[in-house]
Amino acid sequence: VVVIGDQSSGKTSVLEMITQARIFPRGAGEMMTRSPVKVTLSEGPYHVATFKDSSKEYDLTKEADLAALRKEIELRMRASVRNGQTISSEVISLSVKGPGLQRMVLVDLPGIISTETIGMATDTKNAITRLANSYMSNPNAIILCIQDGSVDAERSNVTDLVSKMDPYGKRTIFVLTKVDLAEANLHDTDRIKKILDGKLFPMKALGYFAVVTGKGNADDPIESIQKYEEEFFRNSKLFRDGVFKATQTTTRNLSFAVSDCFWKMVKESVEQQSDTFKATRFNLETEWKNSFPKIREQDRDELFEKARGEILDEVINLSQIPSRQWEENLSKHLWSTMSNFIFNDVFITATQTGSVGGFNTTVDVKLQQWTEKELPRQCIHIGHLVLLDEFQGLIEREQKKSSYDSITNDLKMQVVQACRSRHQWDSKALDSLRVIQTQALQDRNVPDKQQWESAIKFMENVLRKELEHEESELLSNMNQSSWKKLIGFQKSTIEEKYRQQCVKELDKILISRQQLDQTIKVNQVLRSTLDQDELTTVKKNLQAQKIDVSNDFINDTWQRVYKIYFLKQNLTTCVDCRRFFYYYQKGFSDQGLDCHEIVFFWRLKRMIEITSNAIRQQISNIETRRLEREVKDILDDFSGDEILKANLLKGKRIDLAEELKRVRQVQEKLEEFIEALNTEK
Repeated sequence: VVVIGDQSSGKTSVLEMITQARIFPRGAGEMMTRSPVKVTLSEGPYHVATFKDSSKEYDLTKEADLAALRKEIELRMRASVRNGQTISSEVISLSVKGPGLQRMVLVDLPGIISTETIGMATDTKNAITRLANSYMSNPNAIILCIQDGSVDAERSNVTDLVSKMDPYGKRTIFVLTKVDLAEANLHDTDRIKKILDGKLFPMKALGYFAVVTGKGNADDPIESIQKYEEEFFRNSKLFRDGVFKATQTTTRNLSFAVSDCFWKMVKESVEQQSDTFKATRFNLETEWKNSFPKIREQDRDELFEKARGEILDEVINLSQIPSRQWEENLSKHLWSTMSNFIFNDVFITATQTGSVGGFNTTVDVKLQQWTEKELPRQCIHIGHLVLLDEFQGLIEREQKKSSYDSITNDLKMQVVQACRSRHQWDSKALDSLRVIQTQALQDRNVPDKQQWESAIKFMENVLRKELEHEESELLSNMNQSSWKKLIGFQKSTIEEKYRQQCVKELDKILISRQQLDQTIKVNQVLRSTLDQDELTTVKKNLQAQKIDVSNDFINDTWQRVYKIYFLKQNLTTCVDCRRFFYYYQKGFSDQGLDCHEIVFFWRLKRMIEITSNAIRQQISNIETRRLEREVKDILDDFSGDEILKANLLKGKRIDLAEELKRVRQVQEKLEEFIEALNTEK
């Protein structure tokens, strides 16, 4: 109910009569209502008021509380007015409960003015009009039009505004105030009758009421005013002459009329909205049946909870993965991570020493440094990676099933990514891992023939894979240069030709080294670098073929040629040492054969096996439980983030289910409300 009237027309007094308490600040002719005041009325055992944003309760039967309430409203009004303005659109909301109060919502607006006085903002008049129009234009607003009965009708500003907003008077109630003064001052009583019959002002209304809201004393209690109003109408000459009808008089009758109009409009509006939502619901349900005939309706929250259960099930399923699968997977990743370091920094470097003692010393030093600094941390990183890969793998395997619902894929993958960044390995595992790795790498005693053969098999496998990789890289450099994409086919072909000829010249260097070794019995072929004479020889031979390349080009090609030769030589060692375990056990070599390379790879193999076993136990006993707690925390975080959920769970199916859920909820609430309205007295 929007209460609107000219300034000093008595609209605030009408409001106070309806609320049965002097709750509004007032001044002698001064504008006091500077912002909208929304008052929610309801019946209750005690006459009290509270602000919407505060739990403090004001007892409206006590003058001290009434004064405090008026002061608080005035302070809030003044605080809402900013930047030199006179009025504000900021709403002050309070609720008033009390015995016999009619349930409704009233909004008191600043009074309509004709002139801006000194001290007012220049746009105050228009600002008040715009504010009033914004409230009256709401089709669900009842307009309570307050007109001062003691002034000439021609001076009214409010009636023109109201007639423009509600020209047919379907939601307007007209209230004539100060009729006691009007009766005393007017000689033409017919004008009052015309007003109350709706024949004087150019506007229409549902009803016309005459009220008396005081005797001019702002301190008069409500009970005194009500008594004065009843006595006035009972003794009024206009009432006796039939100008006033009994149903058109007193604030009490006005309050009943406003309440009846309020709830009648509420009921009509709610019933209309309920019918609209029924039709919308039917259309949405039909669309669902046609679009997703075999799928149960699940909104975003339901799908999230379904995905939560499935994700946690997969965490539990990590414990069902066989130990062998864990360890094989860990071993593969461990070797893949360390192979480059083992071959280039340890194995090839140690071989350059040319003696068994030098080889073992170099290996021991490098492995010890590696174990103390990098190895345990690398292995824990691998454990973290494998654990999360297996977790993701379980989810992805489930996704491949024909019965799987893919709508939660984005959510599940986001949880996996969050786990990858959030999961931290138990810090206590680092030191214990370092100890067992150090012990494994320091042990050079291959215990039995089976271990010896397994070490040879391991060495052969890794050498073959490395050889395949190096040969593939060299072939790629000779036949499909990395320049090809950058400088075109013709130049790429020239570079490939240069690489091929360079390989041939470097092969000659290796052959000459082998011949020299056989002659002077010095292992020159093991050297992993080209000396200056060799580099000059290769360059001159290429220049003789009109191929001019840099030293860096030759050295780069040499690194691959040498490594391929080195790997092939060690594959030969695997064959030669296959039956050497007996001699190794006895502690002597056969015709210069020592097989220390086999022992080196056995140490590596044993370290990888022990590490894989330790990490697997860490995963099974500790990390999966920690991961489960982290997944639960992540899902809890996601569940509270509506924007993130909307981004991860999206699509027509979810949008339709969400809309159906919303429409059903609104329709059910509307039907409950209609039922409650129908049972009201």
